[in-house]
Amino acid sequence: MFKRFCQNKCILTACILIAALTFSACGEPEETVVKISKIHSQQNRSNEPKCLTPVAGGELVFGGDELTVDATNCDEGYLYVKSTGENDDIKIQISCDDSVTYTYIIPEGDSVIPLSLGDGNYSVVAYEGMGEDGMYATKFAEEMSVTMPDQFLPYLYPNCYVQFNLESDVVQLGKELAEGKASDIEVVAAVYDFVVKNITYDHERAATVKPDYVPNVDQVLKEKKGICFDYAALMAAMLRSQRIPTKLEFGYAGDAYHAWITAYIEDEGWINGIIEFDGVDWTLMDPTFAANAGTKKIKSFIGDGNNYTTKYTY
Repeated sequence: MFKRFCQNKCILTACILIAALTFSACGEPEETVVKISKIHSQQNRSNEPKCLTPVAGGELVFGGDELTVDATNCDEGYLYVKSTGENDDIKIQISCDDSVTYTYIIPEGDSVIPLSLGDGNYSVVAYEGMGEDGMYATKFAEEMSVTMPDQFLPYLYPNCYVQFNLESDVVQLGKELAEGKASDIEVVAAVYDFVVKNITYDHERAATVKPDYVPNVDQVLKEKKGICFDYAALMAAMLRSQRIPTKLEFGYAGDAYHAWITAYIEDEGWINGIIEFDGVDWTLMDPTFAANAGTKKIKSFIGDGNNYTTKYTY
């Protein structure tokens, strides 16, 4: 997963350049807008947070000693991983049927791997580094079948990349932003508006970020700055705690590796074309670009879902 998600020294500069190059040969583009009908509600939704809590059930466990993968609750959409840290170079790869393979760098302690590939037959393989030569040995390889009662579970639980609980500052902020909102779509608009207006792009972090970087969303909120990963994780945490299924997605915006989110709205489905809400229409929901977009060309680029290619979803 961590395939240099911010490989350019400054992802914003790269994205602006990409946008400029994309449209330089075809003149000034027209604004691209994804039409999403406005949802009206006669009842106010509750803004009380709900944070699902991953647990290690202990009934179906792979591995042992310094690394265990608890698959007891795999039908809830996650694996619970524990590492003692004796070997600091542990990776787990998962795939489902003929899907793309997801690779996770496993830190010391507990972590949660989302089963975002949905129902199917999963392969779970753990590797440990053998030294400076870059070679890995297989610790164990297991197969399991997953059938989830709710397809949205992986996008409601916290996981290794979207970390939050009831005590998190971002959860309390989500509650404040959702107060008085009549529908989920209004909550999305409020959270999105806060993020793009209050979080600035961290160029220094983008230039020095390491492959195993994981956002601390409360720290991002405190510092009010971050990279694409931070923006997306922050927004995903708030929306998930408000019972709104939200995907954190990695892929390419033009040629740059990037992170953004997709949210599910009842009666609308997965909305993967959002950035701004004017009461009727949305454009691509990419809080990083939205916070920094200042020209019509850039907005047109990020408002066109064809410019985005999803590689991984968490």
